[in-house]
This record gives sequence, structure tokens and C-alpha cells, in this order.
Amino acid sequence: MELRRKLGRRGYDEDEIQAALVRLAELGYVDDAAFAAGHVRRRSSSLGPLALTAELAARGVDRHAAGRAMAGFDRAAQVASATRLAERLYGRSQPAGYGELLNTVGAELLRRGFSPGVAREACWAVWAGREQGPSA
Repeated sequence: MELRRKLGRRGYDEDEIQAALVRLAELGYVDDAAFAAGHVRRRSSSLGPLALTAELAARGVDRHAAGRAMAGFDRAAQVASATRLAERLYGRSQPAGYGELLNTVGAELLRRGFSPGVAREACWAVWAGREQGPSA
């Protein structure tokens, strides 16, 4: 746990650290599962599961808490999030063809932690929507 390491670096002994962590948990101030769920909710509109998992790990959230938080971000939610993001990115670049869309927007989705399949599906949804034109 990150807080334990920080307190140790500041010179507190292990008994003091343990007592403080127990008290903070009793008061509900230290809850990795709630933090992870909130983080995924806030950041899933702009990041995919790979990036979210890496961010949670960097913040000291264990794999089990991260996995439980990511469970709600299923494939359908990932595609919906990636499609909304791809729409915004498409508006900035206006690629000439589907291949160019994949190379620009699709590559950005990959950098943001979406899987290749989700990135392709989102790009296809954006491209198909653009081909049909605006609805009446």
C-alpha cells in the first residue's frame, strides 16, 4: 500500500503506521475498491482498460481491487466509450478514407489503452456514420 510506504519514509514506526491504517479504514477514508471504482468511472470516457489498469497499479491499487473495478467496463462499454472518443478525434483530423481513419484515430485509441478490436469497431462505427451523412 502506497500510504504505508509514505509513512515509513517519513519516519513513523510500523506499529504507528498499522494503527493509523486500521483507524483510517474504520472511518472509511482508505478504501482501495471504492477508489478504483471511482477512478474507472471518471477516466473510462478517455482511456481504455489497459491504461486504466496501469494507472490503478501506479497508484498502489492491488490487482483484485482493480479487476473488480474494471468488471463494469465490459466490451460494450469500451466500444461505446471508444466510439465517442473516436468521434471527437475524427472531428479534429477529418481523414480522407477509412484507412487513414484507422491510422490516425485508431492509433490514438490504441495509445489510450483500447484493444485493437475495440479500436477497429469504434473507427468503423464512426466511418459508417459519416458515410450515411447527417440524419434529418
